[in-house]
Amino acid sequence: MEMLGNRRLGITQQQAWEALNDPETLKKCIPGCDKFELTGDNQYSVALAVKIGPVSAKFNGKVALSDIVAPDGYKLTFEGQGGVAGFAKGSSSVTLRPLDGAAAAPPAVDGAEAASAEAAPSPAGCELDYTVQAQVGGKIAQLGQRLIDGAAKSTADDFFKRFEAEMQSRYGPPPVAAEEAAAAPAEKAGVMSGLMKKIGLGKKDEKDASAAPGDQS
Repeated sequence: MEMLGNRRLGITQQQAWEALNDPETLKKCIPGCDKFELTGDNQYSVALAVKIGPVSAKFNGKVALSDIVAPDGYKLTFEGQGGVAGFAKGSSSVTLRPLDGAAAAPPAVDGAEAASAEAAPSPAGCELDYTVQAQVGGKIAQLGQRLIDGAAKSTADDFFKRFEAEMQSRYGPPPVAAEEAAAAPAEKAGVMSGLMKKIGLGKKDEKDASAAPGDQS
């Protein structure tokens, strides 16, 4: 099985790096994981429950990190045994890079769009690229590649949903989201002002301002 993907994260590269090297964070975010413990230099003991189609199993294994270049990425190798369900082994690479706000901004076509682009906040955070190569054996291997690939993609999606929720809980929403939330009260005030005019408040001032000199008899 081979899988690759790209994710945009609303945290800094350093924050992402620290989280991806924290056993407790990984334990929270990996679906079905009940153990992710450091056992030596860049060596971890892992236990997790896996369900692929009709096959459910508890896997026990180990993970080792190598080619570590902080905070840019690392390579990890893993292997696990799931009893009669079979085994899994393979490797994965993880790469982090900061987002370039200037490069991420769309090109402006005219002056209005250029002004809008300048006013818009730059994207914040980092990008994560990952690749996975794995082999499975036993009952799991008999389920077919399509089912295995679907389960792997679902697990990756679930991991990143949990990871992003954990990062927002720890560091707050991304800067762009925070600025949008701060702008909401001002937008609400504008709506209220329009509503007040509709129900007649402020009409007296408008009438007085529009009255021309000499109209009074």
